Amino acid sequence: MRFNKLRLSGFKSFVEGTDLQVELGLTGIVGPNGCGKSNLVEGLRWVMGEPSAKQMRGGEMDDVIFGGTEDRPARNIAEVVLSLDNSARVAPAQFNDFDELEVSRRIEREKGSTYRVNGREVRARDVQLLFADSATGARSTAIVSQGRIGAVIAAKPVERRLLLEEAAGITGLHSRRHEAELRLRGAETNLERLDDILVTLDAQLANLKKQVRQATRYRNISDHIRKAEATLFFLRWTADEKSLEAAKKEFAETEAVVTTLTGAAGAAATVQVEHAAELPKRRQGEAEAAAELQRLNLARDNLEADEKRIGEQSADCRDRIEQTAADKARETALIADADAALGRLADEMGRIETPAEGEDDARAEATENLAAANAAAAELEQKLTALTEQAANDEARRAGLEHKIKDLNERRERLAARGRDIAEQRAQLETERPEVSDLAEAEERLAESQAKLDHARKAAEDSEATRAEAGDKAAAAQSGAQAAAAAAAGLKAEVQALSEVLETGDGRQWPPVIDSLAVDPGYEAALAVALGEDLIASDDEAAPSHWRVLGPLPSPPALPGGAPPLSDFIQAPAVLERRLSQIGVVDGEDEARRLAAGLAQGQRLVGRDGSLWRWDGFTISASAAAPAQARLEQRKRLKEARENLAEAEAAAKVAEHRQAAAKQAEDDARAAERAAREAASAADGAYGEARDRVAEIKDHLTGHVSLLASLRDQATAIEGDQEHLETEESESRKALDEIPAPAGARNEITGLRTELAGRRAHQVECQSRHDTLERAAEERRQRLTTIEAEAKSWTGRRESAKAQLQQLNERRQALEQELERLDARPDEIAEQRRALLGSVDTAEKKRKGLADQLAETETALAEADKNLRAAEAELAAARENMVRAEGAAQQGKQACEAIKERIKDRLECGPDQLFEISGLKPDADPPELEAVERKVERLIRERETMGPVNLRAEQEAAEMKEQIETLGIEREDLLKAIDKLRRGISELNREGRKRLLASFEEVNKHFQELFVRLFGGGRAHLELTESDDPLEAGLEIMASPPGKRLQVLSLLSGGEQALTAIALLFAVFQTNPAPICVLDEVDAPLDDANVDRFCTMLESMAKSDTTRFIIITHHRMTMARMDRLYGVTMTERGVSQLVSVDLSRAEELQATA
Repeated sequence: MRFNKLRLSGFKSFVEGTDLQVELGLTGIVGPNGCGKSNLVEGLRWVMGEPSAKQMRGGEMDDVIFGGTEDRPARNIAEVVLSLDNSARVAPAQFNDFDELEVSRRIEREKGSTYRVNGREVRARDVQLLFADSATGARSTAIVSQGRIGAVIAAKPVERRLLLEEAAGITGLHSRRHEAELRLRGAETNLERLDDILVTLDAQLANLKKQVRQATRYRNISDHIRKAEATLFFLRWTADEKSLEAAKKEFAETEAVVTTLTGAAGAAATVQVEHAAELPKRRQGEAEAAAELQRLNLARDNLEADEKRIGEQSADCRDRIEQTAADKARETALIADADAALGRLADEMGRIETPAEGEDDARAEATENLAAANAAAAELEQKLTALTEQAANDEARRAGLEHKIKDLNERRERLAARGRDIAEQRAQLETERPEVSDLAEAEERLAESQAKLDHARKAAEDSEATRAEAGDKAAAAQSGAQAAAAAAAGLKAEVQALSEVLETGDGRQWPPVIDSLAVDPGYEAALAVALGEDLIASDDEAAPSHWRVLGPLPSPPALPGGAPPLSDFIQAPAVLERRLSQIGVVDGEDEARRLAAGLAQGQRLVGRDGSLWRWDGFTISASAAAPAQARLEQRKRLKEARENLAEAEAAAKVAEHRQAAAKQAEDDARAAERAAREAASAADGAYGEARDRVAEIKDHLTGHVSLLASLRDQATAIEGDQEHLETEESESRKALDEIPAPAGARNEITGLRTELAGRRAHQVECQSRHDTLERAAEERRQRLTTIEAEAKSWTGRRESAKAQLQQLNERRQALEQELERLDARPDEIAEQRRALLGSVDTAEKKRKGLADQLAETETALAEADKNLRAAEAELAAARENMVRAEGAAQQGKQACEAIKERIKDRLECGPDQLFEISGLKPDADPPELEAVERKVERLIRERETMGPVNLRAEQEAAEMKEQIETLGIEREDLLKAIDKLRRGISELNREGRKRLLASFEEVNKHFQELFVRLFGGGRAHLELTESDDPLEAGLEIMASPPGKRLQVLSLLSGGEQALTAIALLFAVFQTNPAPICVLDEVDAPLDDANVDRFCTMLESMAKSDTTRFIIITHHRMTMARMDRLYGVTMTERGVSQLVSVDLSRAEELQATA
């Protein structure tokens, strides 16, 4: 994959669209500091997926958008587009269908970045992997800056391992492994959460089943509450309507009173308005007179202020005239000083301009001697350098081969030791191989635990249902017992109340005769009207009022019409025989009227409805109240109540026994449920342990198999590495024997160095003589320049003083004229003050007259206001009564509306539907309001004692069952995914180790060659440290520049560290060439000789067409070695522009010209 073109638009200082062609060979980018050269590199890194704003030298990512200048507004969008050649089809599969790829990144302010490949939007991760698979990217080692070199130098060995990973091409592989590990941890976490969720859902499902039963009972109680509330609202609605009608009547009466009083208040208001209308005119006149008086007083005050201000101005003007005179004297003295200084400078310039005798000849002779000494020393130094480089190369090769042979022996020993360790580990693993039978046994136990858990859960559900059924029965029994107890208590209270009512005086001493009567049903009213209060008398003759026994009449008169006597229907004592035998019973009023005329003295007729006809004409209708009738009915009710009380007490005892039995059954069911739940919890714990044991054995088996496979692969790799090392050692020893002895070259170098030292001493002497003569001449030139500047300065001062003197004369003349004008003003002010005092007296008299008229009008208005307030007070009281009546009517209406709204909110119906909902009978009397309220409260209390009820429990239970089944399927999928991820990570680790070891050998080889090439000798190598596992090991750099001992990178000088780091970076680059290499001012810390060797290395690498180089530099030697140059300029402040020159094409044109 090749990089063809980079286009920036709105990115940092490149506000206009800018194209950078990336071609074969070396492309240089030059320009002054701060012109935006590095913005091109940052644009390239940004489009390759750089996620950090700090790496872009910004506080946030929006800072890469052009921020505007004084002449150009800020942009809201920045875009960088990179064109790639994919004709070799090396891109990832999703992009590998195109010969050309166009990768773009676009950012809009406050909206983030968007990545596209050939116009299709992709993830940032996709773009990063696209470049990572091609051995490049936003943080690739192929993009090198001074900061990058410093980071390599300061990095720990473990951090430098990243260079090897990039050389091995496993940066993308490492990223994918990390992503797989994250997925594995996420999947394991999800599995744990899923297991917790399943346990929770099982408990929730059991709870929901209980809630279903509660919801059914809740709905039944709510129906009863609805009917009771409908009855309650019906009674309240009827009462509120009656109150509303009464309030409306009262409001009509108070409204008529308000109308009468409103007329009286209107008349008083008319009088008040007339006086109030006159008052503003009087106030206006008085205010205008007061304003005129105030204006005249202010004018008088202003004249006094003007007089004072003019005096101050006169004094100030005289002070300024005196200051002007002093300034003129100072400027005159300055002109004299300038004339004197110019004379002295002219004399000194005349003395300096005469040159010293023989100075020019001496300077020419010194220059010729220095040139000859420099040429002689350079010739000898060049010869010494060539001979030194040849000797250093031979020495470096010899040292490198010796170190390599030593290193190969050490590596063979380490490999042998590693092979023995691996063999021991494999033997130990073979002996510790986990048995598959353990897994089968654990899975069998898991199945048994699952079956026990299911059985325990089923038992828990059954026991819960049994407990709920027992609870319902206990509640029903309790309700029955409470109802029976309440009925018995009610009957008992009724018996007690009736007994107390029926007692008269000392009932135990003289019981009334009524207590000894037995009346046939339906004849109570007839008996009551027949005997009346006589029934209260006792049959005991000792009682104050009593019945005395007389016996039957000897010849009693017969009842008319054969009417049956009342004694036939009543079992009574003998004392009542005479009375009852002379009372006839009739069936109706017509029969009674017909027979009444035949009644004998003392006889009477009674009807079963309580009517009476006496022999003397006295008649009682059935509608008349008979006191004795109520007592008879109470006696009848007392008898029934006593019979019912006995039955109710017996029923209450039976219900109480049933309640106790139901309560005991409920307690037994609760204990059984608790035991079942504990058994289910224990079974669930056993199931969890069995499940964990199966997972542990599976993990152990998988890890054991993976570790054995890894050790087997490592043993095979060690055998191949040992064979390779033996071959490499043999070749190295053969090359070492071919290198000549260094003694002859060392002697020749020593002689040349001695001769060079003499020539350099002569060169320094010539240079010193030449510099002394040149320095003296330069000092004279500098003094003449200084004299000219001083003369020019004094001339300017003199002219400036003359101009200032002229200005001071003009200023004095103007000040004298102003002083004359100010001296004339006091007389004018005195004349104006005399005229103003007369006007003030006249205005004061006018204002007093108008003020008196205003006071009279205000007094009349106050009296009218008093009368108006009295009328309004009466009207307000009447209105208050009307408002109170209206409020009562409105309150009644609001009460009706409020209860109507409550009816609508509670029952979702209107008042006309309440009677139907309540279930009341049309012909029956309405119940008491308090009784209905107590019933509603009791039902609501019963519903509230149930606590919160989930009315969606049935639906939620079904949904939860479906959710549990779905989660079970997901759990199986998670287990499969976890196993697949573990196998994938093991494969990635095995592949990574293999490729990393191979890349280490190749990087070390290239590093040794490039080190010697860049340093002109010496030796260096790389070592893996801190761990036997290549994926965890660190990378240490050992270097020995020419003439120095072998040591770690951190002990070298700054320049040596930089050059060594460059050698390492390019060794990585040669091992895994990237499609582009960017070097940002890498040559800055290097001297000319090192820059030359550096450029030579770049030219040799650039001959390959696989990599294209972009070099940002300020060094002239580096610029001269480029194939083409791009210049970055900033002709407009804050805006960068790019211009290009193809140097290779220019050389061709020059050669053909």
